[in-house]
Amino acid sequence: MNIPQSSFPRVVIIGGGFAGLAAAKGLEKQELQVVLIDKHNYHTFQPLLYQVATGGLEPDSIAFPLRKRFKDVENFYFRLAEVHQINPEQNSVETSIGCLDYDELIIATGSTTNFFGNTNIQKNTMEMKSVPQSLNIRSLILENFEEALLTDNIDERNALMNFVIVGGGPTGVELAGALAEMKKGILPKDYPDLDIRQMQINLIQSAECLLKGMSAKASEKAEDFLISLGVNIWKNLRVLDYDGKIVKTNGEDNFRAETVIWAAGVKGENIQGLQASSIIPRAERYKVNEYNQIEKYTNIYAIGDVACMQSEKNPYGHPMMAQPAIQQGKLVAKNILAKRFNKKQNAFVYNDKGSMATIGRNKAVVDLPKWKFQGVFAWFVWMFVHLFSLIGFRNRAVVFLNWVYNYIRFDRETRLIIRPFKAKNQKINF
Repeated sequence: MNIPQSSFPRVVIIGGGFAGLAAAKGLEKQELQVVLIDKHNYHTFQPLLYQVATGGLEPDSIAFPLRKRFKDVENFYFRLAEVHQINPEQNSVETSIGCLDYDELIIATGSTTNFFGNTNIQKNTMEMKSVPQSLNIRSLILENFEEALLTDNIDERNALMNFVIVGGGPTGVELAGALAEMKKGILPKDYPDLDIRQMQINLIQSAECLLKGMSAKASEKAEDFLISLGVNIWKNLRVLDYDGKIVKTNGEDNFRAETVIWAAGVKGENIQGLQASSIIPRAERYKVNEYNQIEKYTNIYAIGDVACMQSEKNPYGHPMMAQPAIQQGKLVAKNILAKRFNKKQNAFVYNDKGSMATIGRNKAVVDLPKWKFQGVFAWFVWMFVHLFSLIGFRNRAVVFLNWVYNYIRFDRETRLIIRPFKAKNQKINF
């Protein structure tokens, strides 16, 4: 890896997402050697991936180079690599570019899509956990409309214009709203020789309500907003299979669709090498104590989506969202410093700052600890929070200008097929 030897303890951080970035920030400018490893050379602002997928933003406006963030930090090293194995007995990690020893290890690998063991669904549906995957969705959406122009078969055309989103959480709700706005104001201009009214957007939720983790009022209002935009909502319905053409469910309703986007669940992205008893089955998250130390290991930490800190109040761990990840990253950094100087470490206490989701133009729901509101004001709050959570002045400026332009012109200029997704009828994976 070409990491120089140092008299300072080495802290290795795996993952440059919200959690890993927060930990790296907390350890910078300390008497430590910090090595950050990620398979991408950028941090992704995942809450806005759906806007990349629907042509609202270009990917470079929600991504920030990791090297740039730490360019002036001494004793900090970034390496572009994948970590394949952890060797806790030797205090080392095996990566695609070599092995590296550590004194303290922080695992912040985040989450990946959970298909619950269904290989057909995994093979044939689209997922949206990364920038490349969002670009794949954008290309597929536009390519389907191009194909719909060329076919005389009504059933085939309707299937190409039928979109099924599985999962009624924030990702599914926001994506459904964005597609509905494309149908309303953008696609009729681009495809005047297609009857866009035949386009169907189906949101399937296995639970009895949308946005299950939010308040009943937010769930009810989000559903009203989506219905007003023309989205078909199917509750208490589970998707059992998808062969690339037909979506089979546990009810009487099946769907013929060329595009199915899976947003129905996530699981931790763990790494081989630690004891199986340290990992919670199905959720694939590491069991951690109140200091985010992985069970049975004192110098290995897990933070963010890949960590599960169980308690009576949170039997399934904290929500797999940005705020718990950021807070855990900050605290672990402080505790590593405290541990080095033999000071008392602090247990993690999650400060729930609330949750929010946008459903489209002038439509959002916000749940704060003391206030809950919906509509236009919630939409402005959502935009303000997300805008200032982005890293870098340029990204904030570009996103703001895009939003202003899109709002005034009711347009999305980035609906471009930069790289075709459909290649010899095979799915491209990243």
